[in-house]
Amino acid sequence: MDELIVLVEKWATERRINTADSSKQMLKVVEEVGEVAAALARGDRASLCDGIGDVTVTLIILAMQNDMNLYESLIQAFSEINGRSGKMVNGVFVKSSDLKNG
Repeated sequence: MDELIVLVEKWATERRINTADSSKQMLKVVEEVGEVAAALARGDRASLCDGIGDVTVTLIILAMQNDMNLYESLIQAFSEINGRSGKMVNGVFVKSSDLKNG
């Protein structure tokens, strides 16, 4: 995975995307997330796989534009969720602090 991240960062740098406006990159992230949703809605596994990859690429670039990297962001996120408790509600995991009493 580390090698692929480096390749994506190199690709973005060669195209000067690494210094572009990160708010525009966020629009690309949302666009690709929409394609993932469409693939799920259609039950299109190939498009789902491609879409997840595209989301990952856009996030690698977004992190890069903000002097971060995907690996560090993932480590931080996992450290936050690792001990998290909660429960499934209508097919979605809801963390304990977001569950309403009653």
